[in-house]
Amino acid sequence: MKCVILAAGYATRMYPLTENFPKPLLEVGGRTIMDRLLDDIETIEQIDECVVVTNHRFIAHFEDWKSRQSDRRFSIDVLDDGSTENDNRLGAVKDLDFAIGECNIDDDVLVLAGDNLLDFSLKGYVEFFVEKNHSSIMYYYEPELDRLRRTGVIDIDGEGKVLSMQEKPQNPVSNYAVPPFYIYAKDDLHWIREAVVSGVNVDAPGNLLSKMCQYCEVYAFNMPGKRIDVGCLADYEKIKDCTNF
Repeated sequence: MKCVILAAGYATRMYPLTENFPKPLLEVGGRTIMDRLLDDIETIEQIDECVVVTNHRFIAHFEDWKSRQSDRRFSIDVLDDGSTENDNRLGAVKDLDFAIGECNIDDDVLVLAGDNLLDFSLKGYVEFFVEKNHSSIMYYYEPELDRLRRTGVIDIDGEGKVLSMQEKPQNPVSNYAVPPFYIYAKDDLHWIREAVVSGVNVDAPGNLLSKMCQYCEVYAFNMPGKRIDVGCLADYEKIKDCTNF
């Protein structure tokens, strides 16, 4: 299994802090957000390679970060998607497609947003995928309607199979919200290329999953803990000295 970390965003809501520095490399409790993700990924034996997709503005920062990762048990590739500002960013789906093509990936793929902090391990999620042997997503119960309207929402059956997925719905089908963590089975990777070619909204991975759920089996794993998406300067100020992630 390969791990692709999407880190090509510009974090405009955190300017000026992130105007010339990538959010995933900000430190929380003395370690970067990326390092915290990789510390966990390194414990998952199925993963043998990590690919980080960033943009042209931040590539030098990530190359410098990579130079300090030589003790990792797997190789790390850092890719420049060529974008230079928020207005010409490729979007999550195109960045994933770019990584798959650039690294000739022909394997199951764990996809993560590079700016999230977790208080749980992803190991259980990978084990769930291995058990189901189908592409998988994660979900959690979200009681607030306003939050549901700003994220992906799924409907599932009693076995955890995804029946439908909505991206930022006005009328959510359930209270099951989807964070930006996905596992695509090797045999389903072609859907990513087809989504790009067909013109799906490439900035919202939920639209890709919405299409996939119509044609193949996708299962949902109940998120076993909490995540923090460092969305703005106020969020970062609250957690930057925390060590329990």
